[in-house]
Amino acid sequence: VQLVESGGGLAQPGGSLRLSCAASGFTFSTYAMVWARHAPGKGLEWVAGSYPGGSVADYRDSLKGRVTVSRDNSKNILYLQMDSLKPEDTALYYCGKCPSGYVCGLADEDAYWGQGTQVTVSS
Repeated sequence: VQLVESGGGLAQPGGSLRLSCAASGFTFSTYAMVWARHAPGKGLEWVAGSYPGGSVADYRDSLKGRVTVSRDNSKNILYLQMDSLKPEDTALYYCGKCPSGYVCGLADEDAYWGQGTQVTVSS
């Protein structure tokens, strides 16, 4: 299994970023995938999850309306579109593979995580 995140960088408050997660080594279309983030001085935070078909997703309540998770099963890529960015969105963002077709949480020991991509929101 390999998960490689990209698309992070420096963004201004109010701006947008789209993160990508290129997956390989497993049948991407049959697994739920998730995004999580780790902000400085805070614990790991679950952000969003995508069910295998891509049409159903779950979101952290506080981020609903500002983030959208999607996937391209033909390219084995998971995306996270982030809009109306705030300084508190600054974090290392991780892509995760759940152990089944159900969206998993941070406590799932069988989830597999990538190395992360840094997002910094600052003027």
